[in-house]
Order: sequence, then structure tokens, then C-alpha cells
Amino acid sequence: MQVQINTDRNIEGHEALAAQVSGVVESALSRFSDSITRVEVHLSDENSDKKGGNDNMRCVMEARLEGRQPVAVTHQAANVDQAVDGAADKLTRMIESTLGQLRDEKRHRTDPPPPGAELPEES
Repeated sequence: MQVQINTDRNIEGHEALAAQVSGVVESALSRFSDSITRVEVHLSDENSDKKGGNDNMRCVMEARLEGRQPVAVTHQAANVDQAVDGAADKLTRMIESTLGQLRDEKRHRTDPPPPGAELPEES
């Protein structure tokens, strides 16, 4: 699973931030790593010009699942750490739901599965 981090011009995108964000993403999504090809993280400061306000840090995470359309979530918080943690939690729940629905669809099929098709493993 590849993790790509993007920041707006108001957030310093240094290596320590990239390592920390990658660690959070990889930890939260590790059990899905076989199904995820890439996760893109976009960090932005929504009202940096105003220098204040609550929940001004925004984190958008998009996961690209093999054979599926990408799924994305957004979380806003008071600081970057909280925004990343919140988005990672939301993305984990969304991927659980998406893969669960896919498993259910395959279980409830009435036609024979295509040759070589396997059911995703339970987690």
C-alpha cells in the first residue's frame, strides 16, 4: 500500500509530518493492505488567512481499492493530528463497510461464480 501526502501552501510538508501521517494511515488500514493499492492524504488549513477559528485543519483521505472505485472521506479538526486521526477512523469504517458489502454480494449470488473468483477473507 502506497501512501501519498499532499499539503496546501499553509502547512509545512516536512518529512517528520509525512512519516507521522504515513504511520497513522498504515496502522489504521493495515488489515486491508491486500485490497488497497494507494491512499492519498490531502492536508489543508481552511482559514489560515484569519489565524484562528475552530476546526480549521482539514484532512481528505482517498483510498484506491483493487477493482473498485476510490473511496474518500473528510475530517476537520483543531489541529493536523486530530484531522488525520479522524479521517483515518472514518476511512477504516468506510472500507470495512465497502468490503463487507462486496463479500455479502458474492455470498448471495445465485449464478455460479466466474472461474477463478474467490470470496474475500473475513477479518
